[in-house]
Amino acid sequence: MATFGTLSDRLTETFRNLRTKGKLTPADVDGTVREIRRALLDADVALPVVKEFTARIRERALGDEVNRALNPAQQVVQIVNEELIAILGGEQRRLQFAKNPPTVIMLAGLQGSGKTTFAGKLSRQLAKEGHTPLLIAADLQRPNAVNQLQVVAERAGAAIYAPEPGNGVGDPVKVAKDGVEVARRQQHDVVIIDTAGRLGVDAELMKQAANSRKATNPDEVLFVIDAMIGQDAVNTAKAFQEGVDFTGVVLSKLDGDARGGAALSVASVTGRPIIFASTGEGLDDLEAFHPDRMASRILDLGDILTLIEQAQQAFDEAEALKVAEKLATEQFTLEDFLEQMQQMRKMGSMKKMLGMLPGMGSMKQQLDDFDEREIDRTEAIIRSMTPAERRNTKLLNGSRRLRIARGSGMTVTDVNQLVQRFEQAAKMMKTVARGGVPNIPGMGPIPGAGRPGASSKRGKQQKAKGSRSGNPAKRAAENAGIAAQVAEAPTGSGFGLGGGAKGAPTEADLAELQKMLGRG
Repeated sequence: MATFGTLSDRLTETFRNLRTKGKLTPADVDGTVREIRRALLDADVALPVVKEFTARIRERALGDEVNRALNPAQQVVQIVNEELIAILGGEQRRLQFAKNPPTVIMLAGLQGSGKTTFAGKLSRQLAKEGHTPLLIAADLQRPNAVNQLQVVAERAGAAIYAPEPGNGVGDPVKVAKDGVEVARRQQHDVVIIDTAGRLGVDAELMKQAANSRKATNPDEVLFVIDAMIGQDAVNTAKAFQEGVDFTGVVLSKLDGDARGGAALSVASVTGRPIIFASTGEGLDDLEAFHPDRMASRILDLGDILTLIEQAQQAFDEAEALKVAEKLATEQFTLEDFLEQMQQMRKMGSMKKMLGMLPGMGSMKQQLDDFDEREIDRTEAIIRSMTPAERRNTKLLNGSRRLRIARGSGMTVTDVNQLVQRFEQAAKMMKTVARGGVPNIPGMGPIPGAGRPGASSKRGKQQKAKGSRSGNPAKRAAENAGIAAQVAEAPTGSGFGLGGGAKGAPTEADLAELQKMLGRG
């Protein structure tokens, strides 16, 4: 996650130095705590939070739980992880729905914090869960705020109550109160009130927010705060807590490049849980906030659970079974691959998904260099083929490949590389689907990727292949020819157009693929 990039790098580097030590001395612990303190302060975490956090880590790191551990360094990482979870709120907190609908959710926060966008994201998510939300345009102060909410509501497919034009015209408290009554009459089970903000905290803002709360008696008051706000986050949160008393926090703009101190400060200082994290500009870029998963991301331990949940939402189980069946019967085609690519697109940014994998913090440069448009180019090539060509790549002669290249705006070499890699990857996937051992070009069989214990012998046999001629000169020439064939074997990332040997799947990748196909 971009917001915690610098903090994550600093902490990871600190723990990397710690892992080289077999036993930790008090001086080692003090040095580690000092580096953690500096990293948190650089990330704009509030000073009181930093002091309390580092004091607890030092106390636990010098205690018996570390001294008795088989691996003291890993135990310290575990302690930091647990303490991070604690200052992020401990356990996940979900929205509380009213026993008698409608559930009233009021949004509060400064101008520009992302309240209106969040209102659209929340309404879209609630609609997916079977609710019928109604958005109320009670921000009558900011220019064109009502129009913006109308546009957001239309994109989210949600109903909206906007009786006043805004731009300084109308009574926001009356609009909010009337909107709740309209929702009750029209049987909307959730009401989301978008209130006005200010550029800074002032008495007028707090008075209006407090009056709106009294008039509507909301079940939830969500304080939306910009994760890029820095040190001022704590003062702003305290002011809203005293003036309005919110029940939960929403962190917006977590995809930004700020240092992320707000996230680590607000929950601890206010005692109110973070409920949602907004991670992009799209209406689907909203995540339920899990303190344990966020702590794992900060420590570069990955967030596999969120990745799995996103995959479950994006992938159709029936379609996945069809693909598994086609792989097993050697009928997997470029048409099937295109459908799989389109389902992956529903999960969002590939960079974002890759960033959830453990250890990807050390591959930041590779992630930054990853070109999302590579998928667009691959899709363009496949779409330029006829249905018959997608089903049978053997039809692709020279003239057809030239036509496809022109139609997709690519080169014939790009088309050749895609077809070649597709055939290799499809072959490998078929092998995995049958429980066999895939043979990666230039690498030979992958040990342990197929049936347990079935690959090591075959791997040795593959490795032993070579010239057995008794003539040394002839043997050297023949071995050189074999080496040249291996060197010419195509490398690169699965179905992509580019890449190198690093793009070859790992043993863990193949095991996970086999599990997804239902053959693990």
